[in-house]
Amino acid sequence: MNKHLIVIAGPTAIGKTSLGIKLANHFDCEIISADSRQFYKEMNIGTAVPSSEELKQAKHHFIQHISIKDPYTVGDFEDDALKLIEQLFKKNDYVILVGGSGLYVDAVTKGLNYFPDIDVKIRKKLQGEFETNGIESLQQQLRNLDPRYYDQVDIQNPHRVMRALEVCIGSGRPYSSFLTKPKDKRAFNIIKVGLSAQRDIIYDRINQRVDIMVKEGLIDEAKSLYPFKNYNALNTVGYKELFCHFDTTWDLNFAISEIKKNTRRFAKRQLTWFRKDLEIKWFDYAEKDSAIIDHIKKKSL
Repeated sequence: MNKHLIVIAGPTAIGKTSLGIKLANHFDCEIISADSRQFYKEMNIGTAVPSSEELKQAKHHFIQHISIKDPYTVGDFEDDALKLIEQLFKKNDYVILVGGSGLYVDAVTKGLNYFPDIDVKIRKKLQGEFETNGIESLQQQLRNLDPRYYDQVDIQNPHRVMRALEVCIGSGRPYSSFLTKPKDKRAFNIIKVGLSAQRDIIYDRINQRVDIMVKEGLIDEAKSLYPFKNYNALNTVGYKELFCHFDTTWDLNFAISEIKKNTRRFAKRQLTWFRKDLEIKWFDYAEKDSAIIDHIKKKSL
């Protein structure tokens, strides 16, 4: 356990990217992004991808490395990230994992339940059904194939529904039957750091970030992605609200206010997820870097 994965968690707009870069420079190591929204090369402004200057300051991985058209699950990310971590540990005793996607952080640090390999054709077929018919037919399929998981899952989340369906179809077994399998232990030490702040501060930072995104061209970016609005990757805050505006459902000012509101709700869900993890050591977003570095060094002993 002389290899250490430093995890930086917390809500959106709290400063995880900045802290990750500072720690990467201090420990002379590289950064893995666990922000699933930043995986897609077509999405830039609306996902707050690190700037070109930030990317120059520290080596990042899993930033805009796939297309919105590519099937890519959290299980794929777990496999890819663990392989990369093994390679990076050959060069350094530290690797940094930064992200606000709790499920993706857990995939790397805790492991997911085991699922069989699924033929990519099944994924593509389900994606096609979703784009053509919407989520209702997929919901009904899941209800028939795995009523137990149907009662548990966020049935409005197309990614979760399609993932469960592909396992049901590809394996011939209910998705829920795989959820109690033992998970593999990690062969490295995990040090978890969380950034947070008072709720009004978090909300102010979110509102400011959205305003900056709009000034930087978020509306034009969303327009360029509008033809692909039914892709699962684009069913996300910052884009779906503008798609409603383009559909003439909402005016622009209301769409922007909805982005802010839904991002605040997203941040609340992030904190709820991470607060359940008792291994996370929380720091105020304005805490001195030296205090966080000292904590990491102590946990590395």
